[in-house]
Amino acid sequence: MRLDLKLPLPPYRGTDARRQARRPAEHVPGRQVPGACASAARRQEYKNMTTLPLMPKATAVWLIEKTALSFEQIAAFCGMHPLEVQAIADGEVAHGIVGYDPVANHQLKQEEIQRCEKDPNARLKILPSNNPVRRRSKGARYTPVAKRHDRPDGIAFLLRNYPQLSDQQVVKLLGTTKDTIAKVRNKQHWNTPNIKPRDPVTVGLCSQTDLNAAVHEANMRLERDGQEIPAPVTDMESFSSSEN
Repeated sequence: MRLDLKLPLPPYRGTDARRQARRPAEHVPGRQVPGACASAARRQEYKNMTTLPLMPKATAVWLIEKTALSFEQIAAFCGMHPLEVQAIADGEVAHGIVGYDPVANHQLKQEEIQRCEKDPNARLKILPSNNPVRRRSKGARYTPVAKRHDRPDGIAFLLRNYPQLSDQQVVKLLGTTKDTIAKVRNKQHWNTPNIKPRDPVTVGLCSQTDLNAAVHEANMRLERDGQEIPAPVTDMESFSSSEN
């Protein structure tokens, strides 16, 4: 015997009900949106990277010579490590670099320097620029043909002096490939005997601003992961390593 069971049909939901169901929930004050903190942290990190002074190392030299600011204050303003600032003050690095006056170049006010000199916990605030630096559009960095043979030297310099940089950051800075980075690191590059670490900024492969931003981002990543930031390589260490 076959029984035909008639189940009750669900109530009809009209067009208005379907629209109401598709409508996103309204934001409730005090409720945390997923990913909001991470996005805010990324925005703040990007803001910090894009507010570094022009010629940070030369600016640090000037602040060391002309002010009574602490190494931590100068490092925070210039996007550098405090040990690197201390090395500059001790004369171990930055030989021959002429100080860059941030007051005369409208990046700082003298009152701001005096305020931070009185309070060691205070941090310098850079003045907003009337001529912001134009950001490079997304895409691979173009390297002139005449400078492409210098890229292995720049890669070797970054691997030695800034080991916290990821391969992707080096790729973006120098317009190279991860395969080339691996060959330079493992000394399997076809021109390994002639590779000498050279500053990519001096060679013209990248700008000092982009390099500082990449190092700052890498240092922030290490701090979030609870890892120690490697100390900067001094000129004497660079000389001894090149001799070996």
